[in-house]
Amino acid sequence: MTFDIDMIKKVYQALPNKMEQIRKVINRPLSLAEKILYTHLHEHTPLKEYQRGKDYVDFAPDRVAMQDATAQMALLQFMQAGKSKVAVPTTTHLDHLIQAKIGADKDLQEAINKNNEVYNFLESVSSKYGIGFWKPGAGIIHQVVLENYAFPGGMMIGTDSHTVNAGGLGMVAIGVGGADAVDVMAEMPWELKMPKLIGVKLTGKLSGWTAPKDVILKVAGILSVKGGTGAIIEYFGEGATSMSATGKGTICNMGAEVGATTSTFGYDDSMERYLRGTGRSEVADLANEVKEHLTADSEVYAEPEKYFDQVIEINLSELTPYLNGPFTPDLATPVSEMKEKAKANDWPTDIEWALIGSCTNSSYEDLSRAASIIRDANKKGVKAKAELGINPGSEQVRYTAERDGLLEVFEKSGARIFTNACGPCIGQWDRAGAEKEEKNSIVHSFNRNFRKRADGNPNTHAFVASPEMVAAIALSGRLDFNPLTDTLTNEKGEEVMLAEPKGYELPPLGFDVKDNGYIKPAADGSGIKVVVNPSSDRLQLLEPFAPWDGNDITGAKLLIKAHGKCTTDHISMAGPWLRYRGHLDNISNNMLIGAINAFNMEANKVKNQLTGAYDEVPKVQRQYKAEGVPSVVVGDENYGEGSSREHAAMEPRHLGVKAVIVKSFARIHETNLKKQGMLGLTFVNPADYDKVQEDDTISILGLKEFAPGKNLTVVLDHKDGAQDRFEVAHTYNADQIKWFQAGSALNLIKAQNA
Repeated sequence: MTFDIDMIKKVYQALPNKMEQIRKVINRPLSLAEKILYTHLHEHTPLKEYQRGKDYVDFAPDRVAMQDATAQMALLQFMQAGKSKVAVPTTTHLDHLIQAKIGADKDLQEAINKNNEVYNFLESVSSKYGIGFWKPGAGIIHQVVLENYAFPGGMMIGTDSHTVNAGGLGMVAIGVGGADAVDVMAEMPWELKMPKLIGVKLTGKLSGWTAPKDVILKVAGILSVKGGTGAIIEYFGEGATSMSATGKGTICNMGAEVGATTSTFGYDDSMERYLRGTGRSEVADLANEVKEHLTADSEVYAEPEKYFDQVIEINLSELTPYLNGPFTPDLATPVSEMKEKAKANDWPTDIEWALIGSCTNSSYEDLSRAASIIRDANKKGVKAKAELGINPGSEQVRYTAERDGLLEVFEKSGARIFTNACGPCIGQWDRAGAEKEEKNSIVHSFNRNFRKRADGNPNTHAFVASPEMVAAIALSGRLDFNPLTDTLTNEKGEEVMLAEPKGYELPPLGFDVKDNGYIKPAADGSGIKVVVNPSSDRLQLLEPFAPWDGNDITGAKLLIKAHGKCTTDHISMAGPWLRYRGHLDNISNNMLIGAINAFNMEANKVKNQLTGAYDEVPKVQRQYKAEGVPSVVVGDENYGEGSSREHAAMEPRHLGVKAVIVKSFARIHETNLKKQGMLGLTFVNPADYDKVQEDDTISILGLKEFAPGKNLTVVLDHKDGAQDRFEVAHTYNADQIKWFQAGSALNLIKAQNA
C-alpha cells in the first residue's frame, strides 16, 4: 500500500521547475540538503540565498508524524487552533506507552488495559481531524515511517527527536516540539534557522563485524553531543551508496545524539530497492524520473570543502566496531580497546542484559544479522550468558521475521521477544531488581544511554553498540569481549570463535503482514466528539498561557542552578511519568527532579527562599507560583539535550518560571521554550554562570526594548547586599518576540485563525 501518493506526485511534479528557479537565484552547485530546503520554502518566503546559521526561514513540510507520548500535548494544542482538519498528511503512532516486562502478548494487553483512556482519546482526535492512526503494537514510529511514508527529496517534521531516521530514504526529516507540529498541521509557516552543513565522506566498504551503527558511533566520538547543533549532516561517497537504506536510517537516527538538525543521504539504488521491497514501486518510479534532483550536484561531492561548513572523512574499510558509553552516547571506544578502558574506569564488565531493537536498529536486516550470530553459536554449542531482549521495529518486520524463522532462533537461545514498541529504550522497562540500584552494565542497540534512561537505576552503565555486537556480547556475558579476536568456551569445553555476521538487506521472500495496525481516519470527522473527563488524571484540556505583562522581570528567585549535563530526561523524566504526558499539571510534578543542584550536588533538593528550607523542585516552584513570585532556572552547556519533549518547556511555563539562562541550549529545547512564551537566554560570558548564588534575587531588564540581536541585562542581588550585573544574549527574531509577547505561539495562531 502506498500512502499519500497524490502528495508525493505533486512534490515530484513541481521539483524540476522549482530547481530551475532556484538555480537562477543561487548560481552555484547545491548539496542535497540545500535542494530539499529551498524546494520547501513556504509560498510567502522569498527565494534568495539564506545565510547558514544566521537567517530564520519559513518552510512548508510535506507531512507530520507524532508518537503517543508527544501526540497527546500536540493534539491538545491543535484542538485550540480552530481548524477542522490537518492541512498536510499526518499520522499518530502508539509506541511509547507499552512497558516491556514479560513478553509481547502480555505486555501489549497490559498497556491497552492501562492506557485505554489515552488510546481512545488519540484515536478519536486522529479520526476527527483526518490523521492516520497506528494502533498499539503496530510498531515504532520511525521504523513505520521508513516503511510507509518516507520518500526521497521530501521534508517532514515529527514530534520526536529521532524523526531524523527518515533521512535513510533521502528526506530532510526534523524532530520538533508539538507546537511546531501544530504550525504545520494548521497550515502555518514552519520556522527554522537555516542550518549549517556538515559533510561526511564515506570511502571503502563495511565488512565483517562492522555495521552502519559503527559509522555514527564514530561520528559521535568526533563531534560530541553538541558538535552537530544547528547543522544538517549529509553523507556521501562510495561507502554511502554501498549501504542499505535501513543502515542509512540507523546512521541518520543517531544524528540526534550529536545535536544535528537532521542527517540525510542522496537517493541511490539501495533506496530504490527498499521502496520496491516495501510495496512502493510507484514512488520509486516517480523518484527515478527526477533522480538528478534527489542528490547533491556532482561538484559538491567532488570538492566538499568548498560547499560544506565542515567535512569529516571515514574509511569504512578501516572502521572497527565501537561501544559508546556509559551515560553519554559520544564516549566512543573501539571494541578492541574496551578491556583496557573498562579496567581503568572501573566499569562493570559482567553483562546482565543485552537488548536489540529501538527505532535505531530494529529492521529486518538488523534482526537477520543478529540472528546469524545466535544461530552460529547454537551450532557450536555456545549458550548466551546474558539475558537477551528483542524489540522488532514494526508488525511487518516481526511477522516477516517470525515467518522466516528468525524469532525462533532468538527464542531457542532463551531471548525474550518484547512488543513492537520502544520499551527499554525510553525507560519503559520493568526490569527485575532495578529498584536495588546496584552497579551493573548492560549493552543495547539503542541511541541514548543517559543515566537512569533504560531501567531507572542510576548505577546501570549502558553501552551502545550494533545489533551484531550486542548479540556477541550477550553470548559472552562480557563487556570486554571482542569477537574479532576472542574465543568462547562451548558445552564440550572447546574454544570456538563466532563466525562473522551475515544477513539480508531485504527479506528473500519479501515482506508480509496480516494486520499492519493502521486505522484510516473518518472521511468526515465533523460529527466526532472528543471527550476529556474533567476528573481524569491522564488527560487535561489546556488553558492558554498569559501574555507578557509589558514589564521587566524583577524580584525573581533562583529556583535551581543546574550543574553539568541537564537533558530533557533530567527536566521531564520519561519512564513511569509517561502516563501523565496528556495532563500538564500532573506531569509538572516531575519538573527538574533529575537536575543536579550546583549548590549541594543533589537531585530534587533546592532551597525555598520563602521559607529557608530545602524541598523538592516542583514543590518549591508551586509555592513561588502560589505567592506570585517569579523564578528563574540557570543551566550549564547544551541544556535540554536529548528528546524533543516539549513538556520540558511547558512544565516550567505552567508552574510560573519566567526564564531559563544557560551557557548554551540544545536546538529543539530552545525552540520549545520560545514556542511556549518562555525566555531562553544565554550568558554572553559563560563565566557569569559562576556568579549566580543560591539566595539570589534576579531581575531581567530591557524587555520593553526586546529586539532581535539586542542583549538583555541580568541583575543578581545577593543575600549579602552585593550585586552583579551582566548581559545575556538571545536568538529571538521579530516573530518569536511576538510569541513571547502573546504568551505563546499557539495564542498567536488562535488569534490569526479567529
